[in-house]
Amino acid sequence: MKEVLLTLGICLLVTLLLEESTALILGVRRKFDLTVIFFTNTLTNPIVVLGEIVVATYTGIPLPVYIIITELAVWITEGLIYRKLLYFDRFHPFIVSLILNAVSFLIGTTLATLILGVLI
Repeated sequence: MKEVLLTLGICLLVTLLLEESTALILGVRRKFDLTVIFFTNTLTNPIVVLGEIVVATYTGIPLPVYIIITELAVWITEGLIYRKLLYFDRFHPFIVSLILNAVSFLIGTTLATLILGVLI
């Protein structure tokens, strides 16, 4: 149980750092927009990570299938939230969601694996 909580915490922290940093690089400056991105990730990331742990431990579902399905669901969910709430309009909300999620998935998966490999 301790490892699960540690994994959830590290994955969320890495995701928040990467996505907030990437949002700033994209030009997001309003505190409200950065807060929306922060809380949207706080909602979606733990669900995906916990789901991955459950799928990997208790089901026969291939992990790549789970990852593809959940990443698509997160992209759509976050895109819809961003479309409704973000003032940032330099890029379409679904493009923002795609960029943020691509960065956090690609870099975050690597970093989280390295960090957890050292800690666990």
